[in-house]
Amino acid sequence: MRPVDSARATELQEPGLQLTEDTPPGASEEPTATEEVGTPDPHSGWCWLCRSSPCGSRAQPEAKKKAPCPGLGLFYTLLSAFLFSVGSLFVKKVQDIHAVEISAFRCVFQMLVVIPCLIYRKTGFIGPKDQRIFLVLRGVLGSIAMILLYYAYQTTSLADATVISFSCPVFTSIFACVLLKEKYSLWDVLFTSFTIIGVILIVRPPFLFGPNPEVVDKNYSDHLKGTFASVGHAVFAALSIVILRKMGKSVDYFLSIWYYIIFGLIETIVVLFILGEWSLPYCGLDRLFLILIGLFGLGGQVFLTKAVQIEKAGLVSLMRTMDVVFAFIFQIIFLNDVPTWWTVGGALCVVASSAGAALRKWCQSSK
Repeated sequence: MRPVDSARATELQEPGLQLTEDTPPGASEEPTATEEVGTPDPHSGWCWLCRSSPCGSRAQPEAKKKAPCPGLGLFYTLLSAFLFSVGSLFVKKVQDIHAVEISAFRCVFQMLVVIPCLIYRKTGFIGPKDQRIFLVLRGVLGSIAMILLYYAYQTTSLADATVISFSCPVFTSIFACVLLKEKYSLWDVLFTSFTIIGVILIVRPPFLFGPNPEVVDKNYSDHLKGTFASVGHAVFAALSIVILRKMGKSVDYFLSIWYYIIFGLIETIVVLFILGEWSLPYCGLDRLFLILIGLFGLGGQVFLTKAVQIEKAGLVSLMRTMDVVFAFIFQIIFLNDVPTWWTVGGALCVVASSAGAALRKWCQSSK
């Protein structure tokens, strides 16, 4: 179901591992002088102790790396969803600061953490030459998705913005099928259908459920803007996930986040200059929220990037719908906004989709 890209090909051929050849290239059929006197040849696959090849008493330094633990990518995704949900709650709590400016502050705080990590890991700040175009695309598309999501949080309810944005698995599966040639199985159709049903039950569009008094009483134009922003976030986030999957492990995940931060900061500065919305937070609590938004966003980004590198793109997107559950919990506890039974039903559908994806992955890995 996965394309064989350069990263995967590198993993399949570890440097220094011999293929199943009886005689190594350039080896002579006659024993060398060093072998005759019993001295080990460092370049030979034969052992002078037990005169066998390969030797069971000698460790192989180039042994294959262990495969990732089954379900580890899904666990990373779940942890990422929790961190992103806490960050979204803080975005909702910040007052009188534009969403684009919040995104800029997040990029600045994340940059202060990522730069030392890149220096410590000695990965550089540019990346492999053949992957730079993908890094740029990931940075541009990912930062646009971040700005749109923050704008949706400010213009509509936390639960609505979160759920609408999680039409992302639909777009991810489609883009992965078209761009990465991943198979779109019947299981993918089933899990995607559950996600769509959950979104519909929670949003309750008027053309299906009739007028929604809870939405009509509010500023409908703002709600509409938030809805479009959430859908836009889903599209750009899906493209970003597919690009991350395309790069695989050939790029350090901190380098991927670095491009995300740099292009996000450039985009937010340009947009703020055009809108003229720049303003410093007056309240000390808002300043604390801005710092926490950056830290939690960075943590979520790290675990999401790690998850996408070792897990199928569609499964990562489906598991990330756990954001919806966290959003409703936080909305009830911290925002005093109790969801309706329609919302609960939709949330159950989304959770069923994520649980089904995780269960299927576990069953496949245990075979």
